[in-house]
Amino acid sequence: MNNLFLAVDAGAVDWARAQFALTAIYHWLFVPLTLGLALIMGIAETCYYRTGKQFWKDTARFWQKLFGVNFAMGVATGIILEFEFGTNWSNYSWIVGDIFGAPLAIEGIVAFFMESTFVAVMFFGWQKVSKGFHLASTWLTGLGATISAWWILVANSWMQYPVGCEFNPDTMRHEMVSFMEVALSPFAVSKFFHTVISSWIIGAIFVVAVCSWYLLKKRDTKLAVESIKIAAVVGFVASLLAAITGDESAYRVAQVQPMKLAAMEGLYNGGTDQGLTAFSFIDPFSQPDYKNEKEPPMKLEIPNTLSFLATRDMHGYVPGVNDLINGYSTPDGKTEISYAEKIEKGKLAITALSEYRKAKAASNEAEAQRHLPVLKENMPYFGYGYIKNIDELVPSIPICFYAFRVMVGLGTLFILFFAIVGFIAYRKDIANTKRWLLWLGVILLPLSYIASESGWLVAEFGRQPWTIQDMLPTSAAVSNISSSSIALTFFVFLALFTTMLAVEINILLKQIKKGPEYDKK
Repeated sequence: MNNLFLAVDAGAVDWARAQFALTAIYHWLFVPLTLGLALIMGIAETCYYRTGKQFWKDTARFWQKLFGVNFAMGVATGIILEFEFGTNWSNYSWIVGDIFGAPLAIEGIVAFFMESTFVAVMFFGWQKVSKGFHLASTWLTGLGATISAWWILVANSWMQYPVGCEFNPDTMRHEMVSFMEVALSPFAVSKFFHTVISSWIIGAIFVVAVCSWYLLKKRDTKLAVESIKIAAVVGFVASLLAAITGDESAYRVAQVQPMKLAAMEGLYNGGTDQGLTAFSFIDPFSQPDYKNEKEPPMKLEIPNTLSFLATRDMHGYVPGVNDLINGYSTPDGKTEISYAEKIEKGKLAITALSEYRKAKAASNEAEAQRHLPVLKENMPYFGYGYIKNIDELVPSIPICFYAFRVMVGLGTLFILFFAIVGFIAYRKDIANTKRWLLWLGVILLPLSYIASESGWLVAEFGRQPWTIQDMLPTSAAVSNISSSSIALTFFVFLALFTTMLAVEINILLKQIKKGPEYDKK
């Protein structure tokens, strides 16, 4: 196992990470709009089912048409993303495939059977099935996409917080011992709700952007006004819920990924009564000298807020980067060993595993059993044994710090925007409101994607250098292939995904410009 990891081309790690990040970023451009539009079109068709008015049927069909274009692109990029686990991350797939593969397999079944069945009825069944069955198909299409997201996020959350498994030294694999622990991990639950709800925000902003453009052009006014009313309510409620679920996600991060939280806050030296950083200047282009700086320059904080966010206690202890590196003790007696100690324990686990395997190969059962207790005792630190430099264990502080603030800042802006738009749409005349507000509705669409992608930057950069937190470092998870091979496919995928994105935007713009098709019956 040790030799297998050390044989990997060092450059392959960077290229494999870059290719996976490229695929994930492009994939996530399509997914949130799918989840968000599913809710909007479901509400529109529900209005048609309840009122019987042709207008609502035309409205639902218009948003379903835009949903369909985006849905197809999301499926294509998602398939490529899953195949990369086998091509570029074969060590990872081998060691934890029994666990990680289960939620992905369920997601595949849900995606290709539930979604594909009901999406076909939704698009082609208007004249072939009853209104009730068609409405159910529309909601089940959205539900299928949401359930698919659940299993994907379960898999991702397990990488952030591995539970429900144990290492088998005979098979050299981590094996699942509790499916329910994996599927219902508190980390997964909070991540799911925060991610899906943030997708509703993107769907709502997309609808507002399209309708704002219609109002600026003074066309399709009724559809624009009524759709904005729906989107404003969805967006406002989702923005508030995103703030609540984001707080819960941050609390979970504080419990199981304290270094990620320290990087998000630029917290070099922790302690009790920690404030939440509102602003400070961290060089965005280089890792700060956290070992010698007491705190970032120009720091402005909200007193005691970080302690409450991380511990649910206004005076709680929050470790900083240096505390986690050097080890620390909390006022209530909790002790955490240093990274240097964890690395030594990890090396003990690696050595014990190697000796266990040698004894097994020689059929020396007594010798094998002698090494087994050492392996089990130090297995929680196994991944640390592959860390060569303690600084590797500190993620990019600038990326985590600024991406987190971009996400939170834009989220706050969305709450304010939806509150204003909703008030005007329901109490005044949104069709004749100030043009700057309508232009803001258009401009916020790319900003909503920036906010969403920023959240993923925090999640994924914040857990580096781990592919699986504390269990498997990224450098040990990559396939033993040349970096040139991955680099070649990186640029192929870059061209392919960029083309797909350009095609989707072009089709969406044409369909938006064409507008809804009104049935005169």
